[in-house]
Amino acid sequence: MSRMIGTVSRGVRAPIIRSGDDLAKIVTESVLEAAKDAGSPIRNRDIIAMTEAIVARAQGNYASVDDIAEDVRVKFPEGTVGVIFPILSRNRFAICLKGIARGAKKIILMLSYPSDEVGNHLISLDELDEKGVDPYKDVLDTKKYRELFGYEKHRFTGVDYVEYYESLIRGEGAECEIIFANNPRAILDYTDCILNCDIHTRARTKRILKAAGAKTVYGVDEILNAPVGGSGYNERYGLLGSNKATEEQVKLFPRECQSLVEEIQARVYKETGKQVEVMVYGDGAFKDPVGKIWELADPVVSPAYTAGLEGTPNELKLKYLADNDFASLSGDALKEAIKGEIEKKDANLVGNMASEGTTPRQLTDLIGSLCDLTSGSGDKGTPIVWIQGYFDNYTTE
Repeated sequence: MSRMIGTVSRGVRAPIIRSGDDLAKIVTESVLEAAKDAGSPIRNRDIIAMTEAIVARAQGNYASVDDIAEDVRVKFPEGTVGVIFPILSRNRFAICLKGIARGAKKIILMLSYPSDEVGNHLISLDELDEKGVDPYKDVLDTKKYRELFGYEKHRFTGVDYVEYYESLIRGEGAECEIIFANNPRAILDYTDCILNCDIHTRARTKRILKAAGAKTVYGVDEILNAPVGGSGYNERYGLLGSNKATEEQVKLFPRECQSLVEEIQARVYKETGKQVEVMVYGDGAFKDPVGKIWELADPVVSPAYTAGLEGTPNELKLKYLADNDFASLSGDALKEAIKGEIEKKDANLVGNMASEGTTPRQLTDLIGSLCDLTSGSGDKGTPIVWIQGYFDNYTTE
């Protein structure tokens, strides 16, 4: 009889990770112990994933607010910085803004509206319609914004981010002016020295600003892209993907960690004889229908993964086959017919109607989202996720 259980995702508890810990050893031992506890042996093509947070912690990849400030001073010696398109986040961006303001004399903060890049809303689309505001054209100053929309607080955090960010900037001794616009060129009416803080559209924003004549353009991915006085850094992503560690310190996105996932894969093979896949994951990529946030505040879902996680799913839609090709069949005959289709499917189903409706996303984005939901971001204490059966299909015994 075919195995009745398909994909299983388990959160695995681990010790609290500190700088310098042997993470490959800890992850391997934790998963092997979990397998004993669950009474389920490690299988070929199981997936072992760990949060980017424990990787960065083990690397000791931290920097201080003063380190951020020093890098900003060097890159923006004029003292006035147009900080554009930041996300609205106490954990993700507020601590970075604190450092940016500490390293500047004046901040022109340009917020996108009605929401930030990842879906945190300042105001609703309905409010824009009601007030006759065109977010694609209209540039609002703080006075006009308040006249139109008042003092809106985030639905879940209860924070008025306009007020909060202004207080952070002024608290560091910098002047502050806030505008609201969605065209990056709008900042050039205020300053030609810009730090763009968008995540997934950052390359386009830099290109537009440079073409429009900006004097100095850096992305937040270029702040702490090299160490400052021995600080942590990320050569590829800078401050992108960072999180608040303390009131004066950030944990950066992990640096190169391909060797880590490959070492864990090798260790598990040595212990079990099974070839597993291993990945590091950060934020998942999915939308909350209530809060509207897209979640993905990291520059990528997975900064490192083993070769077997390359690519996208190559799946047939069972309900399509059942309703179309085999509509006249039922019971065992239907089951065997569908199994036969799966066994003979092409290696690449792009354009095949029988695959329509399957998820056309990178495997690492799908699996990383599953991991993020499994591990959570609070006190579950499961920064490692062990997945079985992800690559199974209807024919798997």
